[in-house]
Amino acid sequence: MTPSPREYFIQGVTKAGKPFRPSDWAERLCGVMSQFRPPEDTGDPRFTFSPYVRPVMSGGVKCVVVDVRLRDIEPKALDFVLNFARDNDLQLVEACSMPD
Repeated sequence: MTPSPREYFIQGVTKAGKPFRPSDWAERLCGVMSQFRPPEDTGDPRFTFSPYVRPVMSGGVKCVVVDVRLRDIEPKALDFVLNFARDNDLQLVEACSMPD
């Protein structure tokens, strides 16, 4: 039995290998999802990203990391983000981040 992934990495590259446009797609997507936060999070969604959906650079590629705990707050929010990746033919990798 394989454990469930803790995170999804949506890469800013299509399955055909082309960079996804517009270039600020990750920040836009994370901005839309900024309202979904754990109860103890006091960050202002107008100014900070959700800890569950955040933009990162990985190997020189712009990515969005999606924590599966988003499902606990709003299952449709997780579906929205994953469907965004699928609808735009973006590469989607199941993984987990290593702590700093």
